[in-house]
Amino acid sequence: MTAALQASERAPGLLLGDGVELAGDAEIGANVVIYAGTVIGAGARLLDACVIGKPLALGRHSKASRESPPPAEVGAGALIGTGAVLVAGARVGEGSVIADQAHVRERAAVGAESMVGRGVAVDNDVSIGARVRIQTNAYITAGSVVEDDVFIAPGVVLTNDPRAGRRQPGEELAGAVLRRGCRIGAGAVLLPGIVVGEEALVGAGSVVTRDVPPRTVVMGVPARETRDVPPEELL
Repeated sequence: MTAALQASERAPGLLLGDGVELAGDAEIGANVVIYAGTVIGAGARLLDACVIGKPLALGRHSKASRESPPPAEVGAGALIGTGAVLVAGARVGEGSVIADQAHVRERAAVGAESMVGRGVAVDNDVSIGARVRIQTNAYITAGSVVEDDVFIAPGVVLTNDPRAGRRQPGEELAGAVLRRGCRIGAGAVLLPGIVVGEEALVGAGSVVTRDVPPRTVVMGVPARETRDVPPEELL
């Protein structure tokens, strides 16, 4: 893979793969690596040592799709932080921020003006809408859907495997669905397939074992409904 990369004088230590589309006004830090076919939009900022379009690499026993993903795309005005990694097939919308040391896997899509915080892991085949805020060290599991204007606090964990690694052949994973404008408090854990309704609020430290109705506050272990979200907090 590294043999296909060529040094570029555009920035110190910059390595480019074949067919990279790099906007002339993109800002590039030191030691950035951009793999073949990647598209970098106008005014994008790529900070030191980030890796864009990294080829898919799976372990021998991984059950993830081995189909070659398309090239990565970084939208106009987006910022990719120091040490962040975008795997091939990842798409980052205009004006979004992928913070330092975040990891966005193959076929994951981040909508416009969203923020993926430091150390966040966005797994494969995740869909993230516009204006979403995902804070430090959250884990967004494969197949999850995060709609527009969702807030995810630090340390939140979404899960997708009801058998904890012992699925039978043909059994599918089930990521979470976070509906528009819902909020997930710090350190909350969502079990596989959970749907959090529009503008609902999950309290910090909760373990969510069943779907959360729209505009409802839940908290506890397991999480239980406590009240409605007050009108002044609705979008």
